[in-house]
Formats: sequence, C-alpha cells, structure tokens
Amino acid sequence: MGIGYKTSWLAVQDAAPEVVADALGLRHRRIVDWEGGTSAAYRQGVFVARPVSDWTIAHSRIHLPPETDATDPSFPAWLQMLSTRLGDVQYFATDRIGEYHAWAKVESGGLTRAYCYIGERGEVPFHIGEPSDVERDLGVGQRWLEEGWQDWQEPEWDAWFDAMPGEDHVMRIAQNWSICPLDIPDSAVNAPGIYGFPSGVEPCYEP
Repeated sequence: MGIGYKTSWLAVQDAAPEVVADALGLRHRRIVDWEGGTSAAYRQGVFVARPVSDWTIAHSRIHLPPETDATDPSFPAWLQMLSTRLGDVQYFATDRIGEYHAWAKVESGGLTRAYCYIGERGEVPFHIGEPSDVERDLGVGQRWLEEGWQDWQEPEWDAWFDAMPGEDHVMRIAQNWSICPLDIPDSAVNAPGIYGFPSGVEPCYEP
C-alpha cells in the first residue's frame, strides 16, 4: 500500500535520503525498496526515501519523533533541531483510533506552525502560529477548547464538533503544503530508500 493512514512522516524538500537519515541519527541501516520499506516502517523503525523528484519523505509508525509524539513538550525543539541540518521541514501524523492528528512546519529556521489534536482526551497540546490558509478553508486548526466551554450553547457545540480535525484533513493539509502520501503512485516508485532505527532502538523486525 505504501504510506497511508495511521502513521507519521516528515517531508523535506531537496534533501537526499542519506542526509535526512543522518539528521535522524538512523542506525542499522539497510537499502530497501519502496514496498518493503514503507511496510516495515509501519511495524518498527524509519524508512527514508525520495518517491518524487522534489521531496524526501521519512516515514514511521512509532519513531517520529523518537520515543514520543507531537504531544511531548520537546517536540518543537526536535523539529527545529532537524531544520538546522535539513532546512525547511514539515511533519504530519494521523491515527483515527485515538483521533490523534498533528501537523507542523519549520520555515527559514523558525517554527511557523504546529498543531496537535487528541480527540479521545479533547485536548490541543500544541497550537503554535496562525492557521494556514488551507486550515482555514477546512475549518480546522483552531483553539476552540477555552475556559468556560461548559457553558456553550447548541450552535457553539456544533462549531466545536465541526472544528475537530480528522485523518482526511491531515492529508489535505499535506497536499497543500508539500506532498500527500496518498498521491504517490506506489507502483511507479523505483528508487530504493534507507530503512533504519533511531539511537536507542534495537531492531526486532527486518523487511
């Protein structure tokens, strides 16, 4: 299937997979084809490849960022650390089980946007920067959990539910910002990629 839902990925423009793998500190590296690498990254580890001419994608179900996710307070610093080596970096994650959806980007060395929503807890742990145009068009990316929300009336509750992002919103934002994995013609990807593991993670699965 390639990269689809229930996962996380980085999109980096004009960076070789080797450079991205170095920035992520990947160890135990192997050269793997697109089908094997994307499948393996859904289980463990990180797969870095350049499926289209302009964008390199680093994909992982559980190791982007290492040992945590976009709810961790260290997440902005991790993204900015990557940007010092890679330039502009974008991050996306989505998992419908816990309704965990996130997107972020670093531009010209600064974290211009970061948003994370956890539906099962009704929390927005990150809301940094102003919503982008595509977020406004989709009606997501707002800070709508404010003190006193228990007193909202029915129309406000309708707006609250309408503003909850889903996995398709994440894909639409990725499509607008850079590249949506669902748009990658998997059968046409011929270049192999790098499959490896962040520091401190020992391999227990090989493609």
